[in-house]
Amino acid sequence: MTEVLITGAGAVSCLGLGVEAMWQALCAAPDSRPQRVGDPGARVRVPLFHLAETGPPPGPAPDRDTDPDTDVYGRASRLALTAAREAVADAGLTPEETARSTVVIGTGGGNTERTRRPLDPDLPYASSHTVASAVATALGSTGGAASVANACSASGYGLGMAMDMIRAGEAEVVVAGGAEAYARVTLGCFDRMGAVDPHACRPFHRDRKGTVFGEGAAVLVLESADHARRRGARRHYAKLAGAGWSCDAHHLTAPEPQGEEIRRAMAEALADAGASAESVGCVVPHGTGTRLNDVVESRVLGAVFGERVARLPVFSLKALTGHTAGAAGALGALTAALVLDRGTVPPNVALGDDQDPDCRLSLPQGTPVRLTGRHVLVNAFAFGGNNISLVLEGATP
Repeated sequence: MTEVLITGAGAVSCLGLGVEAMWQALCAAPDSRPQRVGDPGARVRVPLFHLAETGPPPGPAPDRDTDPDTDVYGRASRLALTAAREAVADAGLTPEETARSTVVIGTGGGNTERTRRPLDPDLPYASSHTVASAVATALGSTGGAASVANACSASGYGLGMAMDMIRAGEAEVVVAGGAEAYARVTLGCFDRMGAVDPHACRPFHRDRKGTVFGEGAAVLVLESADHARRRGARRHYAKLAGAGWSCDAHHLTAPEPQGEEIRRAMAEALADAGASAESVGCVVPHGTGTRLNDVVESRVLGAVFGERVARLPVFSLKALTGHTAGAAGALGALTAALVLDRGTVPPNVALGDDQDPDCRLSLPQGTPVRLTGRHVLVNAFAFGGNNISLVLEGATP
């Protein structure tokens, strides 16, 4: 089977601009707190959001007439493009190689804020599919642009699709990831459901009261091992080795309480990667901080890993970034790639004695711990019961 390598990465989130800034923040395990949004139109009880740190993307200054990295195209597109440009530069792709690449971007809301004034002639309509199109246009990628809008598992599905494209010989290089920006509708919907925590995003905490959303983007350059070897790629972080997806077919917003389809997604991802549960050295969970989701995922992880779950390091990314919705799977995959590349699992935000006893997971705190397994499992789940699990494998020394 064709090996799919991660040869480049880019990121932007509340943790900083760029992959290295993100990694340093993860290892420092700051007490990340959301901000109160300055949106007077957001009439919500809990106006909290993790806003991304942004800056000008690397490369030449954008042309407002042709480059989507301008205000007119929306914030999600700008976040995606910032991460994509970093990833392409990190991979060392030439303009010719970039031009032949395919773009796949997952997003839950896309440039949702651009629908406030849909009849403004200076503010063109920008639905979710325009994020992938904007990235492809700016990079000059002619291999195709696909947008995946599968809610909070969107970019996880996008990475799985990109892997399948490369395995099937439909593409040699895919620029794949996810992006999510602040959207009043997202905040309003969860506030209306009473599912926003008034303090912070606190996955697996005994007093958690919901999630807190965050902006962010992560983009990975995926390519076949043969292509990477032919072009003399400098390095690769990890392999994207397996994916498994499923649907609960249970409820519009709530997970199926027994987690049977979540377990199937994890099992199929491991099988696709040719990995055993014993070879997994870390899990990056979905872990949103909502009551039922955290408990169901914890129980399923216990079913998959057995007694070993008590000592298997779990890294709760959303406790730092908030729930980045459609970008969450890609940010989780990037985190997994960095864990494998650096051989280190960052410390979790401290829970102390406040971990939910119904979430019997190992959440190392205080200092980073050494990674002992060859694989990392990443989970991303979404409304409608759309589940995706990814397995990444460490680079062979």
